[in-house]
Amino acid sequence: MRVLLDTNIFIHRESPRIVVEKIGLLFNWLDRLHHTKFVHPVSIKEINKLKNETNRQTFNIKLSSYTELNVPSALNPEVVKICAPLDTSENDTNDTALINEVYNDRVDILITEDKKIKKKAELLNIADKVFKVEEFLEKVTHENPDLLDYKVLPIKKEFFGQINLDDPFFDSLKADYPGFDKWFNKKSQETAYVCRSGEKILGFLYLKREDENEAYPEISPTFSRKKRLKVGTFKTTLNRYLLGERLLKIIFDNAISYEVDEIYVTIYEKRTEQTWLIKLFEDFGFVLYGYKQHENDKELVFVRDMSKKFNSTNPKLSFPFFSKKSRSFIVSIYPEYHTNLFPDSILNTESSEEYEDNEPYRNAISKVYISRSMRRDLRAGDLIVFYRTGGIYKAVITTIGIVESIVTKIPDLETFVKHCRARSVFTEKELLAQWDYKKTNRPFVVNFLYAYSFPKRINLNRLIELGVIRDVHSAPRGFDLLTPKSFELILKETKTDERFIID
Repeated sequence: MRVLLDTNIFIHRESPRIVVEKIGLLFNWLDRLHHTKFVHPVSIKEINKLKNETNRQTFNIKLSSYTELNVPSALNPEVVKICAPLDTSENDTNDTALINEVYNDRVDILITEDKKIKKKAELLNIADKVFKVEEFLEKVTHENPDLLDYKVLPIKKEFFGQINLDDPFFDSLKADYPGFDKWFNKKSQETAYVCRSGEKILGFLYLKREDENEAYPEISPTFSRKKRLKVGTFKTTLNRYLLGERLLKIIFDNAISYEVDEIYVTIYEKRTEQTWLIKLFEDFGFVLYGYKQHENDKELVFVRDMSKKFNSTNPKLSFPFFSKKSRSFIVSIYPEYHTNLFPDSILNTESSEEYEDNEPYRNAISKVYISRSMRRDLRAGDLIVFYRTGGIYKAVITTIGIVESIVTKIPDLETFVKHCRARSVFTEKELLAQWDYKKTNRPFVVNFLYAYSFPKRINLNRLIELGVIRDVHSAPRGFDLLTPKSFELILKETKTDERFIID
């Protein structure tokens, strides 16, 4: 594959200072997949404008390991039409030259961290060929599972005293927080959530419960008196946004367990990789509250209200709460897909060692369900009860999902794969099979939130006894609407924690 690298990607890769944390992993994958790394003449021109002569000479020496796009293509009239009105600087014009190579099929993809280039790609309908670093890594790890050289164990609680502070994972935290080593060592008898590959740390989460008497002298405006859960340390390096969701679910579970009024987190804006973290928290209802002042710097303070409410239009904003007043459906899922999609809903008869969390869809809260159900009128805020098939005694209901949206009008395979790639249980080959299985009834996609795993499982036999399902021949296949009474019976019989439920 011919991969064109934006100037910022090249500079981040060759800079002695870490700016984009996963840049090394990007180049590792490019080399392992034998992709050709191209740089455009405009990028070389930009590099030669650097004022520092030493830096300029260093970058020019390192350019020899890349392939220069010697003969740029003429600007396509459509590219000029779309991009010229957006170009207000020389840098913008250079970016248009880069995206022109993609539009003209001179290269296969472009990798960039530039938001404006991404916007141009959308307007030119080539967004599927322009990737941010994280997006490209998500794509290649999904398409090449055999090349993954790690196996990520489930997230576990560990004492600080058991954790190797010298792991490179902590380098950025040490750089951002003077005294981090001392703070870490003081926590030796406390616990954190850790995700590992062997001895290498890939994810870390520390939570602190605070009561109404906690003082917050450094936070402005001052917090009122409430019970809070503090997200003390939060970092991931693998499938970053999706593993981030997995850690976020742990945060919400703890907040429910401790019955706190708010969750809060402080984040430095100064590091480029913090942008994704801010977006993750904002997507799930955290709002900018104020600032935490340090001696020479300050952090942003984000707060999430945990009072019981349900946002049916955008359920992420009120996750993990769900409402009994929502419509509820029951739908089947085969055993071979069930625990991969719902790792917290693993059955007692299954081994957790078989469900390692290196797959993106296992980590995510936001997931995809592919269906050919005759009923396709689901909407945001609807609830899904997942029924794991297996016969009258082994088939059980295990999980509640909250519908975010559905996609029914899917024009082609490429669009279908794009919707499903990172958050479904299927490989690219399996997605192709799903798409072509019945050409007169193409599948549609349900985007949902993995909200709750039932503490007690009800099998098909008990569902029939309760009257939720009429008989063994009426076991769900597509989406079957549950009556409010049936859903109430399910919540009661499964001993669902009422703290998650909005009446």
